[in-house]
Amino acid sequence: MEQNKANQSSELQRYSITTAKFKWLLLIMIAVVVGLYTLAVYQTDAFPERVIEGLPIIFNFMVEDLFPPNWGYLNRVATSLLETWNMALISTTFSAILALPLSMVAASNINRNRLFYQIVRNFLNILRTVPEIILAVLFVALVGIGSVSGILALTVFSLGILAKLVSETIEAVDPGPIDAIRASGGNTLQVIVYGVMPQILPQYASYTLYVLEINVKASVVLGFVGAGGIGIILQQQLKMFNYANVATIVFMTFLTITAIDLVSNRLRERLE
Repeated sequence: MEQNKANQSSELQRYSITTAKFKWLLLIMIAVVVGLYTLAVYQTDAFPERVIEGLPIIFNFMVEDLFPPNWGYLNRVATSLLETWNMALISTTFSAILALPLSMVAASNINRNRLFYQIVRNFLNILRTVPEIILAVLFVALVGIGSVSGILALTVFSLGILAKLVSETIEAVDPGPIDAIRASGGNTLQVIVYGVMPQILPQYASYTLYVLEINVKASVVLGFVGAGGIGIILQQQLKMFNYANVATIVFMTFLTITAIDLVSNRLRERLE
């Protein structure tokens, strides 16, 4: 009996799922990643004890300086928040209108000219790589301080995001209706109207709402470079150390953005 068990155990061989070379490669990759993180921590001086030591300072700042908010400053905050919302709404509308035709020529199943397709894709990549704060600085230098420069910056910034998302959605649609329209002699416009648009409209509306959320949050930051919105008065009050007014701005901005996010998320859930 024992001899049979010994024979069976000798017949059972263990086969390694991964090779020794792969294990060493994985170990080296983990070591490199850990080394990069360690180097980043030392170069940025981002040690955990610095955060722990700063927690009492943050707490004292919130309790002693930011509390209580100056509710008498609420009317001024509401006006700037309305301007911020208008900037986000207008820029999102412009980008949604411009992104639709741009995303069509950025989809390989619609635009069959490989050179033109690649040019458009590279153009969208360039748009997405430029931060909105840099665009705001450029447009402030071009058209001056105010909400117009913020609207232009957000339009260009969100155009790259929205066109990229919609073009990828177009490339993933069911090719059946498109092939049927082309086989029956339909032109490109008919393919888009009857074959593509009915399939992408829910995603297109969902992405537009998502970009609206991004633009509302981004418009707050753009005010720091003079591009209008709530960011302008936030910067002014910080420079003058009016922390009671700053608390009012931060609190109302938080409530506004939270409400917009909740409504937008509910709408996107229904669309999807």
